[in-house]
Formats: sequence, C-alpha cells, structure tokens
Amino acid sequence: MAPVRATVQAVPLVATAIVMLDAATDFFPDAPLVGVITPVRLAVLAGLIATAVTAPRPATFRTRLDLAIALLLLGAIATTYVGGHPDAPLRALLTALGTFYLLVGVRRSQPESWRAVALLALVCVAAAATSAFAQVTNEVPTGFCRTGLFTDVDCDSGGAGSMIRATGTFANPNLLAAFLVLLTPIALLTAVTMAERTARVAVVTVGLLAYGAVLTTFSRAGCVAAAAGLLVLGGAYWLAPRLGRWGVRTLTTVGLAGLAAVTVALWVVSRAGDALGVRGQAWKAAVDLAMDHPLGVGLGRAGDAVSAAVPGGRTFVHAHNMWLNWLAEAGVAGLLGMLLVTVIAVASAVRAAREKSVAGVVGLAALTGFFLAATVDHPANLDRIAMLFWLVLGLVMAEVPGGWRESGTPTRATGKSGRRARR
Repeated sequence: MAPVRATVQAVPLVATAIVMLDAATDFFPDAPLVGVITPVRLAVLAGLIATAVTAPRPATFRTRLDLAIALLLLGAIATTYVGGHPDAPLRALLTALGTFYLLVGVRRSQPESWRAVALLALVCVAAAATSAFAQVTNEVPTGFCRTGLFTDVDCDSGGAGSMIRATGTFANPNLLAAFLVLLTPIALLTAVTMAERTARVAVVTVGLLAYGAVLTTFSRAGCVAAAAGLLVLGGAYWLAPRLGRWGVRTLTTVGLAGLAAVTVALWVVSRAGDALGVRGQAWKAAVDLAMDHPLGVGLGRAGDAVSAAVPGGRTFVHAHNMWLNWLAEAGVAGLLGMLLVTVIAVASAVRAAREKSVAGVVGLAALTGFFLAATVDHPANLDRIAMLFWLVLGLVMAEVPGGWRESGTPTRATGKSGRRARR
C-alpha cells in the first residue's frame, strides 16, 4: 500500500506543477478535452480528489477566507444567472478557487511541499524573465514601445530613441510585470531549502534577473509594486518576528485604514471627471455601472461595459482596478468579497511572518506588490494570472489556522534549517 499512497500523494504536486507552468508559459492547450474539462481543470480536479483521499478531514481545506470566498461566489453566481450572462467566466473563477483549495490541501497534507512550490516558482520565474530579456537584447518587436518611462509610442514610428517593452510569455508588458511581482518572492523561498552557499547565490541571481525583467516592461505600476514588494520582503523578514500580538493588530488596523482611504480616494476621483485621465474615466464608469446594475454587469463584461460608457471610442479590457472591476461585474457582494479576501490575506500573512514563517514573509511581499499594482490595473483579469493569484493566497492561508479562535498552525515553512519555528 505504501507505493500506492506515495503515488496518490504525488498527484496534487503534479497538479500544482501543471497550474504553475501553464500560468507562466501558457504551456497547456485551452481547448477542452471533453465538455468543459480542459487539461488544467482536469489536473486541479485530480489534485483535489487525491488530497481528499489522503487527508479526508474538513480541517485540511478549511481557511479563514471561506466566508469571503462564499460571498464572492454569491455575487458571481447572482450576476451570471439572474443577469442571464454566459457562464464561462464563472467556470474560470471556480477553477481559480479550486487552485486555492488545491494549494491549501497540499500544504496541509504534505507540510514539506512548500519546497516543491518554491522550486516550481523559481523555474517559472526564470522562464518568463529570460524570455523578456531575450526580447530586449535581440530587439524582438513586441508591439509595445516607449520613448521614456512615461510616454507610450508606436513602435514603427517611435524613432531611434524608442525602447521595446518586453512582454515575455504574456500578451502585454503589464501582465508580465504583475506575474513577476507576484511570483518572484515565492521563487526566492527556494534559497531557504539550500544549505550550500553557492546554491543560494544562484537562486538570488535568478531573483535579481526577475526583478530586472520587471524593468524591461517599463510598467510604472509594476516597477513601483516590485520595489514595494522588496521593501516588505526585507522589512517583514527582520521586523515581523519582533512584533507582539498588539503589533500585528496595529499593522492590521493601519492596513484596513489604508484600504478604506484608497477606496474613498478612488470614489472621489471617479466623480472628478477626467482628473486622472484614462484610469479616472474607467473608475467613474465602473462606479456608475454599479449604481445602474446592483448585481453587476456580468463576469468578464466590465471591459465592454466601461468602453461603452466612456466617450471617445476608447477600448477598455477592464476597469483598471481589481476591486472596482469586481464591483462593476459582480455588484456589492463581489466588491465586499474581494475586500474581505484582501484584508484577511494580508492580516494572515503578517501573522505568519511574525511567527517566523518564511512562506508568510514571501507571501506578504508578493501580495503587497500585487495589491499595489491592482489599484491602477487588473492583471487578474487574465485567467493565468488569476490562477496564480489564488495559488499564492493558498500558500499564505495554509500557514495560519483555519478558524479564528484556533491556536497554532497546521503547517509552517520556516528558516534556513527547515525546522518548525518555536512558538
């Protein structure tokens, strides 16, 4: 029975590898194998079933995000079926949420699996970053150019001073930047698994290459988010373990206040016409759409709805803000669900970092950078980024107890020795 159990336990890790490789390179075909089952969905389903077989306990999958996810799903289901919209985006959301619970289950049932996740992240980051640098060094046209940090130009007429914006394995530079901001801190977690100094240097070198690739995208939001993630990575590693319970609560309160301030600021700006140019127009349109459609305009339809609402014939893919995009597409329930996901995830990452979880530290850095970028963009509008976002959330939420009153942690990815942190 031991070989059979070992084989079944390997299935969730293989499924995780498939999800991460597809997110990085679009490796697997999007066409369904049968019905609505794509290769990635089949992998996620197989991984969830295998985890449930090897660890058949509700606690394996229970997290603090469950109620927030239920609210998010409520808004998504309501706007899809009450509004009579296509259900393909809802299936994509369910797949992403399946990825979240897959990672939670893997981490809970196989505590040392964080090493495999970190190694996979390193491979994925290396693939995307080297592809980006290859485009720049070989002057491969990507269709995106700039004459400086702030000016987009047409690549054919930009002149000698124009610079190619790398897209790597994605369709546009902003998506590549978001991918690297989200996954590079997780890739750096690989250094903790290696005792040899030269091996850790190699990992850090790949990390620096990835952050350098962010610069090749010339994404303003991406560069700021990457810098913020690095600052949080260093600060959380040194400061978080020294914080007491009240320190964590203070940081959580500050985070809540900051989130509320950003929400109010965006609301005010959205009513101020074209104060922030294109993004201001998109935000105003998203708020107006929510007022006219309390249940939302339907998953995946914010771009078309915003484009129709903004004068001038400009085309939008999304609302250029993750939370406002959820408000426009899934109404108030969608917005509240995503706000709760944000707050609980950040608070949980801070707690895990305070308890000397290295996975908590890198998760906090990854989420901080991604959420910062998401205030002026919505990279999770792409299914590959959405899957990766929920995967990182799963890595973080597995580090803290599933219940609010529970003490201790079901898993722990700790310091250089790989041993559990002392409580």
